[in-house]
Amino acid sequence: NARWAQNGVTVAGGHGEGDATNQLYWPCSLFVDDDQTIVIADYYNHRIIQWKKGDTKGQVVAGDNGAGRRLDQLNGPTDVLIDKETDSLIICDTGRVVRWSRRSGTTQGEILIGNVHPYGLAMDDQRYLYISDCEKHEIRRYQIGGTNGPLVAGGNGKGDGLNQLNYPHYIFVDQQQTVYVSDNGNHRVMKWNK
Repeated sequence: NARWAQNGVTVAGGHGEGDATNQLYWPCSLFVDDDQTIVIADYYNHRIIQWKKGDTKGQVVAGDNGAGRRLDQLNGPTDVLIDKETDSLIICDTGRVVRWSRRSGTTQGEILIGNVHPYGLAMDDQRYLYISDCEKHEIRRYQIGGTNGPLVAGGNGKGDGLNQLNYPHYIFVDQQQTVYVSDNGNHRVMKWNK
């Protein structure tokens, strides 16, 4: 019979809204690495900040140069994951998906996929990226380095049909490449089997 502690513990932020390294401003999503390092898409600070277990302040690992489209900037990041094979961050940013190395001294990223309106992303066991495009109301799958991804879900215009999405946000992909989508505008979660 599993039980959890009645009260939670603040592990990142908790010092009000702001841009100091012990603050967050609308943390949109997070990814937890095997060593319990938490990587956070800090939306209104236009940065990715990581918190190692036990830290009292975070370390900015991407962005934090004001909102923008330069390779050293982010503009409202909504999702982030760690690609363990390349030791890099893959980030949903306004109008693009970018990759930033986690190596010390990294000052800019590279564009993996442009001309999209990504909100959420996931990576499967074969290292395919799944991207939700909240303006095209669809999910596509991309090879790392590829720019054209096949349609996985939606893509039939904005709507509430079983073949449609309405501002899809976050994605989960299981080991069978079944895709789960939080279909924000339809107030539902959808599932697509491969």
